[in-house]
Amino acid sequence: MAASVSAGRPARAARAPVAAHRRHRLDRTLSPYLYIAPFFLVFAGFGLFPMLYTGYVSMTNWRVDVPGSQGQWVGLENYRKLLDDPFFLNALKNTVGIGVLSTVPQLLLALVLAHLLNYRMRGRTLFRLGVLLPNVTSVAAVTLIFVQLFGRDYGLINWTLGLFGVEHIDWQAGTLSSWTAISAIVTWRWTGYNALIFLAAMQAVPFELYEAAAIDGASRWRQFRSITVPMLRPTILFSVIVSTIGALQLFGEPMLFGQQQDPTTGGSQHQFQTLALYSYNQFWGRFKYGYGAAVSWAMFLLIVVIVGANLIAARRMKGLDA
Repeated sequence: MAASVSAGRPARAARAPVAAHRRHRLDRTLSPYLYIAPFFLVFAGFGLFPMLYTGYVSMTNWRVDVPGSQGQWVGLENYRKLLDDPFFLNALKNTVGIGVLSTVPQLLLALVLAHLLNYRMRGRTLFRLGVLLPNVTSVAAVTLIFVQLFGRDYGLINWTLGLFGVEHIDWQAGTLSSWTAISAIVTWRWTGYNALIFLAAMQAVPFELYEAAAIDGASRWRQFRSITVPMLRPTILFSVIVSTIGALQLFGEPMLFGQQQDPTTGGSQHQFQTLALYSYNQFWGRFKYGYGAAVSWAMFLLIVVIVGANLIAARRMKGLDA
């Protein structure tokens, strides 16, 4: 009996390291998935499922004012209507126009501002914090202030232009004028944010490159074009993509900029109604859930196409440099 017990102890002792090794391997294999599981669960519940359900709704004729229309399948009929809808095409034009007018100056100003903040100066930390303040300000407060600045009769912008003999401009009435005003709001809010992203990327550029260029007699503008911009191409591409997505989803600024009874129409002639405003109008203004979902999915597909085009262009530029 004692001999059998003593014989079983070495066997158990030999199996213990094997079991511990298996538990260790299992822990190393499963732990990463458990750590990232909360994000994917939240994304599946609040991101993926609403997107897929909106895609299903976009293929129905669901209207709140039509009983029994919730499950009425129409396939791609809503998307076909979009191509013949002048209001959708007008919203698309407005979205692209405002996006170009706001994204291009915004990124150029952010790049120049980040380059200036990258140099040693007194109070540099204070200036870096200051450029971020517009981004943390409420979009409602910022837009309402800019509405007063762009007022037709008593706005500061028109008063300043009047000093140079320019007649008062009704910024909300015209297409180009309303695009300019809304683009100014977006540019003011997001320039500092992009500047800090560029500034963080500039910190990774070896300072020896600038010192060598300065010794060779290169000016700061020459250093900016020949060193800073080439080294920041991945960051610039990232900012272009993020800014493009934000421009295509523009909603708060044009909605609050309008002063008419229904702010989702984007002006009396829909002159600054964006795709997001048009989708919201179809959902909650006209209660066309199916058609509004189709507009939302059209926005999503447009974002995918533009982001894909940016990536292709970036790869070709990289291939040319190589």
